[in-house]
Amino acid sequence: TITDFVGLLEEEYKGQLDNEADNYINFIIEASARMRSLVQSVLSYSKIGKNREELSLVDCNTIIRDIKKDLNKRIVDTKAKITFKKLPKIKGYSIELHSLFLNLISNAIKFRREGHPPKIDIDVQELDTHWKFSIKDNGIGIAKKNRLRIFNIFQRLNNMDSYSGTGIGLAQCKKITELHAGEIW
Repeated sequence: TITDFVGLLEEEYKGQLDNEADNYINFIIEASARMRSLVQSVLSYSKIGKNREELSLVDCNTIIRDIKKDLNKRIVDTKAKITFKKLPKIKGYSIELHSLFLNLISNAIKFRREGHPPKIDIDVQELDTHWKFSIKDNGIGIAKKNRLRIFNIFQRLNNMDSYSGTGIGLAQCKKITELHAGEIW
């Protein structure tokens, strides 16, 4: 509602107000967009594990192929290379697992080093009691002191001017991983 009314205000009075008023209107529009994104992210976070989907055998290869289609424009624009060998079928929630891999791959593309196309390698190792997935990239990295903190909700390591986002993506990954009785680091 705020966005709609400010949009109307901008439309109706554009060029009739001084620069300061135009700046205020732009600030409100940008802040409203950030608020909308944050609310949507919080709602998405709160819904993890609450859908009515039953555990099923999920083909991780299909998930990664679907994500590559979903992110095709970003992959092409950044010249990202995503590699993976044969991944297993695991018992899980397909929507949440898709979201988990989507968040991790999107972050690997987003937090790339300037002048270096993202290289993302997805690997898996079968252990006695579980599968151990690894997603490696050549991005900007995470300082050792922040490696646990980044999985807390609303924790951002980079300013919003450099990288967009709400600080909820990796918290979602943690919640999804724990929903599947796993750990993430």
